[in-house]
Amino acid sequence: MSTPAGTGWAQLRQQARSLETQTETLFHTYSQFSTPTTISPTPTDEENKTEAQLEDILERREALTSRLSLLLSSSSDLTASALKQNNLSRHREILLDHRRELARLRASIATARDRANLLSTVRSDISAYRSANPEAAEADYMLDERRRIDNSHSIADSVLSQAYAVNENFGVQRETLASINRRIVGAASQVPGINGLMARIGAKKRRDGIILGGFIALCFLVLFFWG
Repeated sequence: MSTPAGTGWAQLRQQARSLETQTETLFHTYSQFSTPTTISPTPTDEENKTEAQLEDILERREALTSRLSLLLSSSSDLTASALKQNNLSRHREILLDHRRELARLRASIATARDRANLLSTVRSDISAYRSANPEAAEADYMLDERRRIDNSHSIADSVLSQAYAVNENFGVQRETLASINRRIVGAASQVPGINGLMARIGAKKRRDGIILGGFIALCFLVLFFWG
């Protein structure tokens, strides 16, 4: 089966890949319309244009895969046909994934728009009610202030509770260390001759201190008289 010039397998595949890339780019643009902070109450012209572009590209890709399938069915090279069949299957899988992604994004935008419109309606109703009932608005304001104060008190109570717990933990640790020290001293006092040994060590330290102090004083006197 012959094909017109410029409609060969390689050229059609190149067109398919190019359209797949354009689809990904348009998906990125289209997904931005579901952002809660920027979504409009009704679809904007840009949103409708992007959605129309996506639908058009998907239809063009569907036509390309059909043409690729026709070229493949006319091929007599079995080895080349197996490779081309894999390529065609891949294009079909990507096309199906992109159709599903378009449906998902369309539903996501619709859900976000419905939520934003509902929230806007509720806020409008609340504002209208407060405008028509200033006493109720004042009461709501006082209740909000009371809730904020209660929350502040709760936070302060939590911080104080943590501080008391830490302080109590330090007290337990001090008592534990004191108990250990008492046990060590008690055990040392029961060892024969330990008290005498400790006394001799203390006396030796005091004697060495006196000798060192006397030597330093002597050095100062020598320097004073001979300076």
